[in-house]
Amino acid sequence: MLDYDLPDELIAQHPALRREDARLLVVDRATGALTDTRFAEIGAWLRPGDALALNETRVFPARLDVRRASGGRVELLFVRPEPGGAWRVLAKPARNARVGETLATADGTLALEVTAAGEGGERGVRIARGDLAATLAAEGHVPLPPYIRRADSAEDRERYQTVFARVDGAVAAPTAGLHFSAALLDALTAAGVRRAPLLLHVGPGTFRPLTADDPAAHVMDAEWFELPADSARTLRDARAAGGRIVAVGTTAVRTLESACDAHAGALEPASGWTRKYILPPYRFQAVDALVTNFHLPRTTLLLLVAAFAGEDLVRAAYAHAVRERYRFYSYGDAMLVV
Repeated sequence: MLDYDLPDELIAQHPALRREDARLLVVDRATGALTDTRFAEIGAWLRPGDALALNETRVFPARLDVRRASGGRVELLFVRPEPGGAWRVLAKPARNARVGETLATADGTLALEVTAAGEGGERGVRIARGDLAATLAAEGHVPLPPYIRRADSAEDRERYQTVFARVDGAVAAPTAGLHFSAALLDALTAAGVRRAPLLLHVGPGTFRPLTADDPAAHVMDAEWFELPADSARTLRDARAAGGRIVAVGTTAVRTLESACDAHAGALEPASGWTRKYILPPYRFQAVDALVTNFHLPRTTLLLLVAAFAGEDLVRAAYAHAVRERYRFYSYGDAMLVV
């Protein structure tokens, strides 16, 4: 299930004109049926009493160009704050960010001292001078994934962000949620579909390819998650009344399953750092349907979808999507697995 062939031209480089203009492949686990439709029609496949679990994390302009004292350029991706005011970053090229060096923006208003080095370009930095938040807001770039082969633009500041994003902290968008417009969400609410906000700050490890030949040996990066009490109650009530918990994206799945793990399988409020890794076989505790994009080969995201839908059905769905010229990855089309 880890590999499939994808023509390069099917990797979406820009979002659809409107969010809900994306195509939608509905995958029925009970019958194996595959149905081609539009995301704007997702309400036809949802029922009154269902509840959407929505990840409210917000992507911040986490990519920043800085320079060494010698003039060498370094690109930093700010991953997350660490205790004591430090930050965990990814540096490229890593050789230009040595421990003890100072890296500064071109105008010198922000200076960072490299305090620690790890594997894969990981660095620890502390702010020696300036205001990091203000600098990122003014000069930072949207951290588009590398398969989007263009520079980020003003459009990406809006479109590489869900309309329900609320809490800064992600370096990648929870892309399944990108297809919902405010109008579509309001229409679903009017039709009796509830909303349950939750949080998982997406880090670069979510999209990182598997690092071991044996998928079971892969180790996830830690990411912060929160399932609020009101949302846990909404989801429990939906199920109790015969509705379904519809996870919007793999990050919502991992949040829900992490919360269940913290309470011996019960869907209760929880928060903390999670390294939740889902691969076949897996018994899902809090997910009845899944909205998801089409994912890269050899990723934990693809394994999660295979665990939910079944490996053979996912393989068939991906082959169908390639034949029908669906658009893939972050700005691409979507699947609804019911």
